[in-house]
Order: sequence, then C-alpha cells, then structure tokens
Amino acid sequence: MFLADGVRMAGFGHYLPERRVLNAEIEAEMDLPPGWIQARCGIQSRHYAADTQALSDLAIPAGRMALGHCDPARVGLLLLATSTPDHLLPPTAPLVAGRLGLACGAVDLAGACSGFLHALALGAAHVRMTGQAVLVIAANLLSRRIDPAEVATRVLFADAAGAVLLEPGRPGQGPRAVVLRSDGGDYDAIRIARGGSRLPFTAPGQGGLGMTMPDGRAVFARAVQAMAASARQALAQAALTPADVALWVPHQANARILDKVADCLGMQATPTLGTLALHGNSSAATIPLALSWHGGVLPDGPLLLSAFGAGTIWGAMVWQQ
Repeated sequence: MFLADGVRMAGFGHYLPERRVLNAEIEAEMDLPPGWIQARCGIQSRHYAADTQALSDLAIPAGRMALGHCDPARVGLLLLATSTPDHLLPPTAPLVAGRLGLACGAVDLAGACSGFLHALALGAAHVRMTGQAVLVIAANLLSRRIDPAEVATRVLFADAAGAVLLEPGRPGQGPRAVVLRSDGGDYDAIRIARGGSRLPFTAPGQGGLGMTMPDGRAVFARAVQAMAASARQALAQAALTPADVALWVPHQANARILDKVADCLGMQATPTLGTLALHGNSSAATIPLALSWHGGVLPDGPLLLSAFGAGTIWGAMVWQQ
C-alpha cells in the first residue's frame, strides 16, 4: 500500500566552497595554452574546499537550505550520494542528519557521478511507500582526489554540494520512468585505486590515492552512448519523445559530452539546466546544484535527468514536477 500518490521536489539547496579556481591557475601549473581548458571542456572555473573542510561541511549547508522551514519530524530518510565521505567508517550521512536536527534514517550512497539519480529514485520510492519526506543530498570533495599530474582529471573535477527535499505530491507527480544501468566491464575506467579492501592505504608501494582516468576518449564515447541510450529508454517508458521534454538536466560531465548527447537525441534546442562553466564537474552534486542554483523554478512539463559515472553506472529519469 502506498501512502503517497505522487512525489514533488519541495526544496532545493546548494553549497559552494569559498575558493574559486580559474582556468588560468591550472593552465599555468600544467603548462597548458591559455584557453585550452574552456575550449575542450566548457569549464571556466571551479570551487575547491578549504583545508579545514570535510565532505560533511559541504553537505550540511546544502541540506539546511533545502529543508528551509520543514518540520524535522516530517523527514523519514536522508540519502547522501558521495564518493568522498568524511571517513570510510562510519558513514557520513548520520553525522549530516544529526547536525541538521534530523532523527531519521540516514545512509551514504556511492554511485559516482550517477549517485544523485540513484538516490532520487530510491528517495521517491520511500516517499510513496511511507508518506514521509526524504532529504537527498549529493556532495563531493574531489579536489583532494585529483591526480595533480593527470590533465584529464585535473581540469574537470571540483567540490560542491546540492540537495533536494522530496515530499508527497499529487497524483502524477514524480518519476514517470526510471532507467538505471551498470557495466562492470569498464570498472577501472575512472577510479581511486587505494583506500578500499583491494588496495588499502597501508599496502606497500606509492601512489594510488588520486583519481585516474587513463583513457579519456574511451570514457567519452561510452558516456555519450550510455546517456543517449538510457534517455531514449526512459522517454519510451513514459510514452514520450525528445520533443516532449520541457527541460533537460544532465550531469555536468563536460561540454563536449553534453553536446554530443544532445545531437544523438535531437535535443539541441531543448532548454538545458547546468552550471558546468562556473562550477565544473562535482560528480553526483552537479544535477541538484543546477536545480538549486537556478532557483528551483521548474516547468510544468516533463524533465529529463541523465547521468553517467565510474563503475561504470548510468541512467536516466523522466520526472514530472
């Protein structure tokens, strides 16, 4: 038995660290020509956390902004999508929930760049099942996991947090279609080698603490194919075509990937929400960051959310607000 007929996005929040890093700083450090990063990635700047900040310091203000004046007792679950928790153990979500005055369930979700999409699907299902509100936060502190010698990751990744408060809505609101996929054959395409049980921090040898993407071209091609295919599948499930999409909110991977996906779907003229140029790629945080940064003002028509990330994991969702 479902206690809510629909789900709506009722609150939005975001947080960006104070330090803003322009392309010129990275281009000088990596001996790249001026304008190289923007021409290839569409990024002008990104934000890096202070040395005193941890992931929770980004997630908490974003969550607080999304909660607004919501009664904490109405929130039944907090989902934190992140690849960079404060600690491997314990999870960070209970700490964030406690600092926000929430006594609800709280769990981390590691879905890389598609983590918010997965958390949104799970959160919406929880709202429908329980009738309780769900706070979905996506946050990453990737500046400490960038390989300083690897151009592919250094120019792209950033620190940020975004949050969405889900509440019961009217019939027809919420996910109209969800497509979630994975392919472990590309498991090593993007990774942080050290820190898990496969290669602990204390294992012999040097390196392995930074994020690596050894074949950026292969990741590019796979991301385009996967994002386009899952978007088509989700639209078909909702009995829609690309022309019916009122707003596209894709994960902000890089501008070339997004342009290519739009070409594949015939959505070059579709209104698109993003903050790639100003804020770079903060992995799972990019979609909720874009929603909040633009004021949470959404059209009446269907939204298409798309993402692709390490693992590899990807998916698409058609959302009716």
